Amino acid sequence: MISASTIKRNTLGATALVLLAVGLAHILPPHWLFLPVMLALGACLTSFRRVAEIVDRVRQEKCDLDEQLIQSQKLAAIGELSSGIAHEINNPLAVISQEAEWMTHLLGQPPLGDQPELLEVRDSVKQIEKQVDRCRTITHKLLNFARRMDPVYQVEDLSSLVADMSILVEREAANRDVSLIRDFPADLPGVCTDAPLLRQVILNLLTNALQAVGRGGFIRVTARQCDPGHVEIRVEDNGMGIPKENLTKIFNPFFTTKEPGQGTGLGLSMCHAIVDRLGGRIGVESTVGKGTVFTVTLPIQSAGRA
Repeated sequence: MISASTIKRNTLGATALVLLAVGLAHILPPHWLFLPVMLALGACLTSFRRVAEIVDRVRQEKCDLDEQLIQSQKLAAIGELSSGIAHEINNPLAVISQEAEWMTHLLGQPPLGDQPELLEVRDSVKQIEKQVDRCRTITHKLLNFARRMDPVYQVEDLSSLVADMSILVEREAANRDVSLIRDFPADLPGVCTDAPLLRQVILNLLTNALQAVGRGGFIRVTARQCDPGHVEIRVEDNGMGIPKENLTKIFNPFFTTKEPGQGTGLGLSMCHAIVDRLGGRIGVESTVGKGTVFTVTLPIQSAGRA
């Protein structure tokens, strides 16, 4: 955030130059008087330009903070709604699951179990059970998204944490001929955070990157200290990229560009909610046809332990 002292420092600098110009005007010959005038005008213009740049940066920072606040409020409201919907859906799902299990049991008993013409019925019941399980998974994600979990802070080795998550996608990346590049400095400081929550975020970002990259592509995951009080985790891929019109929507619950049945649209919204709870921020940069970079910035010393 731009401080008032920065603006004051620029203003005082310009004032000093103007006073110097006035002093020179008293000692220079008349035909040199244009020099202090030009010096004073230049000082004023430079000061005005710097102040204008500072004001623009302050406005941009305010807009960014407003967008983060709106996103957090939106996620909170949708989380409450999702919780109610998930509970209402779970009850009929339980009944459907029980009835499907009972049908499977009956179809396995004689004389029904010996009738090959009922094979198609058995397959249909198995499909019902499969789709019920899928719906149950979605409702559990909704409940996890809505649940307000207070982070349990401990000092963690960020390099090891990120490396462990990258190992989980390493085999699938190799099967798809995707290079997984890791870059963790040895002197990365310990971070006070909730390791299980942070693991969810990293694994989700790596999984999304793997789904976006074609054969022969790459995923680069890095961790570094970006300033004295923060660390940064970046997950970069050279996949298909995200269209500009979708960049403002990707953290919204249920928004997804995947094929039907391939995603719930809750992964990135959960990442946003978790990073927000950990006192950090998550951002994205993407170019269609070139790839995407997700950046997670976290405080080294958590607000809960400060």
